[in-house]
Amino acid sequence: MRSINTKDITQAVSGLCIRANHFLTPDMEAALENADKTEASEVGCRVLGQLKQNLRIAGEDMIPICQDTGMAVVFLQIGQDVHIEGGDLTEAVNEGVRRGYVDGYLRKSVVSDPLLRENTGDNTPAIIHTEIVSGDGFKITVAPKGFGSENMSRIFMLKPADGTEGVKNAILTAVREAGPNACPPMVVGAGIGGTFEKCALMAKQALLREVGSHSELPHIAALETELLDLINRLGIGPAGLGGTTTALAVNINTCPTHIAGLPVAVNICCHVNRHAVAEL
Repeated sequence: MRSINTKDITQAVSGLCIRANHFLTPDMEAALENADKTEASEVGCRVLGQLKQNLRIAGEDMIPICQDTGMAVVFLQIGQDVHIEGGDLTEAVNEGVRRGYVDGYLRKSVVSDPLLRENTGDNTPAIIHTEIVSGDGFKITVAPKGFGSENMSRIFMLKPADGTEGVKNAILTAVREAGPNACPPMVVGAGIGGTFEKCALMAKQALLREVGSHSELPHIAALETELLDLINRLGIGPAGLGGTTTALAVNINTCPTHIAGLPVAVNICCHVNRHAVAEL
């Protein structure tokens, strides 16, 4: 049995909050570079150049990539042979978010009640998803989610008879209706199957997959490729000003579902698709 102290979890989460809000993952940097080379629109190229300049300044001057530093979404993969000591796990994660957002001078965007709207002042509580896995590892992924793109999320409870064409139409509808509001070029995460809440979680988790990778299922990998092409033909383009780069990737996760259902969720992320990972 391996023991991990909550102090180490807090420290890791704090650092990840700061890193995710200042630096892109290598795959996202490569995707933006490639988009800059392939974008057909002059305006689109100019916008992509400005986005790259913004990223350079953010890294050099330690200024957040975006003024909306997001609501902290934290994914924990905990090995079943791990013992957590030193305090409560949820409190440890929230303390890490608190320190990261306060010490890192990141915008505090969380309100304690969805209707009363009083700001908590430290960007807590985080949204925490915990998964128990085999082994003795402990993996933390922090994905700050801005609400320009989050507000564009959609769930479609399709009928099985809607099939693949229904799924494609649902995802295209979500992207088309999002338009410039999701700060394109975007990464499109989709979840197909499961239940109402499961497909939404899969869609968010799909955003964490490396850009350029594909599903291990051949028919889903083909669907990802087809949808990326269809989305980039919509003409929304960088910043919604027109062009051939509306999305950088379409990542789809699937799982078994009920004989009477075909749930589809779409979770869109802006061009930075922020997330950072650490293993303890």
